[in-house]
Amino acid sequence: MKLRSPMPSLDGATEWINGEVTRDELIGDKPTLFHFWSISCGLCKDAMPNINEFRDEYKDKLNVIAVHMPRSEKDLDMNEIKKVVAEHGITQPVYVDSKHTLKDAFENQYVPSYYVFDEQGQLRHFQAGSGGMKMLTKRVKRVLGITE
Repeated sequence: MKLRSPMPSLDGATEWINGEVTRDELIGDKPTLFHFWSISCGLCKDAMPNINEFRDEYKDKLNVIAVHMPRSEKDLDMNEIKKVVAEHGITQPVYVDSKHTLKDAFENQYVPSYYVFDEQGQLRHFQAGSGGMKMLTKRVKRVLGITE
């Protein structure tokens, strides 16, 4: 997915956890951070406190959406997904992408990965891998109009 690409539709979830949202509800509201993760990804779990911090610190300025992207058969177990969501304090909406619908729409290959869209629904930043929370923080703050 190229920068400035429009946010894809959020249709096709296997299931939503913590409430469902639509693309139309997100666009025009405030910027949105999507984070792709998987229950079998240790790096994803390590990054979760940072994502929860974004969610809590910018709750009035930023939408945060989790996307569970399975990497193996074992990642398809809904009970296990719900257990990990609870264990890691994930209270934001979770799009369970067992059919890779959103993965394909985002052209995403990685977990963890992060997509930051501005309030008009244009992609402003993409990042994959465990490092770079500083860069993600900087990009989120830029989209939110926060100067340091």
